Amino acid sequence: MGVLQDDAVLIRHSENGGDPSVITINCPDKTGLGCDLCRIILFFGLNIVRGDVSTDGKWCYIVLWVVGKGDTRWDLLKKRLVGACPSFSSASTITFYGYEVQPPGPPEVFLLKFCCHDRRGLLHDVTQVLSELELIIKKVKVSTTPDGKVMDLFFITDTRELLHTRKRKDDAIDRLKSAIGDAMISCEIERVGSEVAACSQAASFLPSAITDYVFQREIPAKLLDGLITTEDISVKMDNLLSPSHTLVQIICQDHKGLLYDIMRTMKDFNIQISYGRFLLRQRKSCELDFFIMQADGKKIVDPSKQKALASRIHSELSRPLRVAVVNRGPDTELLVANPVELSGKGRPLVFHDITLALKLLNSCIFSAEIGRHMIGDREWEVYRVLLDDDWEGLPVPREQIEEGVWKMLMGWD
Repeated sequence: MGVLQDDAVLIRHSENGGDPSVITINCPDKTGLGCDLCRIILFFGLNIVRGDVSTDGKWCYIVLWVVGKGDTRWDLLKKRLVGACPSFSSASTITFYGYEVQPPGPPEVFLLKFCCHDRRGLLHDVTQVLSELELIIKKVKVSTTPDGKVMDLFFITDTRELLHTRKRKDDAIDRLKSAIGDAMISCEIERVGSEVAACSQAASFLPSAITDYVFQREIPAKLLDGLITTEDISVKMDNLLSPSHTLVQIICQDHKGLLYDIMRTMKDFNIQISYGRFLLRQRKSCELDFFIMQADGKKIVDPSKQKALASRIHSELSRPLRVAVVNRGPDTELLVANPVELSGKGRPLVFHDITLALKLLNSCIFSAEIGRHMIGDREWEVYRVLLDDDWEGLPVPREQIEEGVWKMLMGWD
């Protein structure tokens, strides 16, 4: 008889405040499904504190215990999770180590352009509205004029795929006007052509001095605050416990999007997870066990492949993002970089968290830019934020900016 599509995702809410809610997913399997589901959960601001995953390669059963804010839009979350599950009609044709369904084409790109009078926290308020509307920021260009006006250009896509309609555009503009208030001067949304959309994804020039500094420097000790060091991370592989699977055992400290970072790495390596268990213990210590196979259905016996996978997981857990504050002449520039999935998707809510951290620090943004760059053999999403040190009030120390942004991105209070 099977399972109805609407029953693919079931959510049981916690009865006591503070207890986790339980999300159960029962659907056809595909390589990378766990990554896609974790990414959606991260987008909705939820933290996974426990998880169990099992699959026979054609059908999977996933249970996730999540905690988060009280304003979670559960119905919308369920809709997005159901949308990420493969079609039930594909269960009979899906292959063990891949899927035959062609991936959807790239989403339409729209240009949100608005002008307003500047104020503290403005960019975060706009980013918050876009997040609530499920509008994904692909690239942004923000600049401030000498007379105190701000011109913002956001290249965005719509998760709901309705931004081409008048109602959806009007709703987005009304929400932005409500958030910005009397400071708003003009606001418009228009669809851009394929050439402009391609340009919006093109990587702009990034000086090698910046990449060398951001990607080669170690995390300052004061940012770690005793919460994470390379010694706190253990990644071990074992081929003796299972005749057909490689066991990956991970011990590490928790951070926002931890399970997403691991699942993203597995997806990029084209690894099939047959069984997985995740548990967050006291003092934010995490234990994870995964029984995995390669794309050919065999365990990982090649020492070089084992080392490459273990090294990448270790790197993603110790430094899931890069954060640095650098001098740009007399000004201060904040740089944040996160790796892009091979599928082209970036980590959700990064710009939201950056702007929120700066708002809480009472630091004003003069200009901002998001771009994709090939650095080494990987594509990165790089956020460059030029801070306004001349804004009224005392400037925020650069060390405090780096610490505040880092801890916001990692979900550390």
